[in-house]
Amino acid sequence: MNLDSTLRTEIQKALTALFNQTVEAVQLQPTNQEFEGSHTLVCFPLTKLSRKGPEETARLVGDYLVQHSGVVSRFNVVKGFLNLVLNDRVWLDVFQSIFVNPNYGQLSPNGEEIMIEYSSPNTNKPLHLGHLRNNFLGYSVAEIYKANGYKVHKVQIINDRGIHICKSMAAWQLYGQGENPENTGMKGDHLVGKYYVEFDKKYKAEIADLIGQGMSEEEAGKKAPIMQLAVELLRKWEQRDPETVALWKTMNGWVYSGFDATYKRMGVDFEKLYYESDTYLLGKEEVLKGVEKGVFFKKEDGSVWVDLTADGLDQKVLLRSDGTSVYMTQDIGTAILRFTDFPKIMGQVYTVGNEQEYHFKVLFLILQKLGFDWAKRCFHLSYGMVDLPTGKMKSREGTVVDADDLMQEMVDEAEKQTRELGKVDEITEEEALKLFEMIGLGALKFFLLKVDPKKRMLFDPNESIQLQGFTGPFIQYTHARIRAIIRKAESMDIVCTEADLKQVDALEPAERDALNVLSLFESRVKEAAREYSPAVIANYAFDLAKEYNKFYQNIPIFNETNPARLRFRIAFSKATADAIKKAMNLLGIAVPEKM
Repeated sequence: MNLDSTLRTEIQKALTALFNQTVEAVQLQPTNQEFEGSHTLVCFPLTKLSRKGPEETARLVGDYLVQHSGVVSRFNVVKGFLNLVLNDRVWLDVFQSIFVNPNYGQLSPNGEEIMIEYSSPNTNKPLHLGHLRNNFLGYSVAEIYKANGYKVHKVQIINDRGIHICKSMAAWQLYGQGENPENTGMKGDHLVGKYYVEFDKKYKAEIADLIGQGMSEEEAGKKAPIMQLAVELLRKWEQRDPETVALWKTMNGWVYSGFDATYKRMGVDFEKLYYESDTYLLGKEEVLKGVEKGVFFKKEDGSVWVDLTADGLDQKVLLRSDGTSVYMTQDIGTAILRFTDFPKIMGQVYTVGNEQEYHFKVLFLILQKLGFDWAKRCFHLSYGMVDLPTGKMKSREGTVVDADDLMQEMVDEAEKQTRELGKVDEITEEEALKLFEMIGLGALKFFLLKVDPKKRMLFDPNESIQLQGFTGPFIQYTHARIRAIIRKAESMDIVCTEADLKQVDALEPAERDALNVLSLFESRVKEAAREYSPAVIANYAFDLAKEYNKFYQNIPIFNETNPARLRFRIAFSKATADAIKKAMNLLGIAVPEKM
């Protein structure tokens, strides 16, 4: 039962009967929590029909709905807002439609496909806190689009070439002494990152030494021996020197093994990986075609540019004077390649930090100018930086918070607090370890996803792990509590049927309020996709858990003597637990059966 649609239909009937007119769209919104009701009709726009004030208009519509709709039991008017209280039978019918639908919250396949890119790291260092927000966002948006009926293709482009990679290679050649993940016990990405940091230290020392010998800072930066080695390695790589390519493959292989372990613990996955070493030459041909079409222009030095000043932007170089590509050229080629690889996708979502907003405006505009209509359906899922309270978390390099370190510290903190609360006394050690992982990573993911992606945020590890408040563990604990109720009901052979639901004739206010939130799940799933915002789902999961806890505190379930009401409450509890689990899964968060 689509409650909003039913209400809109009844309101349209009321307007026709009262004023002999209708409006194409009525303004219906959730009732403010301080007033009774679930849905509010905004009556200010209706005064043109009624030729009366907004309050009188609201009273007229409210009276008609109570007398004729069979949906509204009573109402209250606050200025020009008509707050509607629905009949209990309506809520029970809404619940029945949820009760009989095992796929509640999952929309039917719509035949459309979409591509979502996220992660896209460099292969010269481990993933960090920013990558955590990136991966959790991209993965969650992908799951939300699946729930909206799309076929989703999860991809990333790995930045596996360039001078930054050669810096790690140079430092390893000079100081590595044969170190590898096996003989050091280090994750491969951490080992390569160690040599990237080592390069920076040696490079700075060499520059200081050369400046001390009378060289300018700019000249010293170019003449530093370790930088010259890195540049030489890049030149050899581009010439496909076998020894250099072999080292590059070896060190990147170490990194990929490390990334895979991190991704596995994060709980994210990819359908296809694109590599910059394969795509960096793409786009050049398209740019040259654009010159022929007059979309782009050449300067006297032979460089190719696009003029976007008429679109409110500026001029952008696409090919340097020596004919080499820039990142924009590569991204043009990669976007086209992806639509070739996946011809049915209706668009691409790029999960990239907000410092690249201008880049994607330019990219999408260039693709449109090249005649690709799908460019209008590409979207930059821009997100803000994540900050940490000073001193809260250790950092491998002193400046960047390592993703592996942060995940482990969250799990350790979950273990500490859970053991202190005595929450693991009745489970095995193996179950306890799984629970700590679930709580620690759930806390981390939820905290990073509950904030609108566009906003810069402060991640407070201590706040995120609390069992009370707007946190993942609070929702996980609520789910575990409900599952304990279900297990008790099953041991008592309490099973609800559709016939039982028809025998319930009234609801308590706490039941009505919780049912109202439960009924919003599918609309929130749709909204989250429209907004590309997992925060919509995080807020919904919290609201549902919060309302269920109010219901649980106000209504002693197993003290109910009416069999139909008791069965309804068990069925309602199960439907709530199912919705919480589905919502949290959309965020990539698992929920425990016991806690």
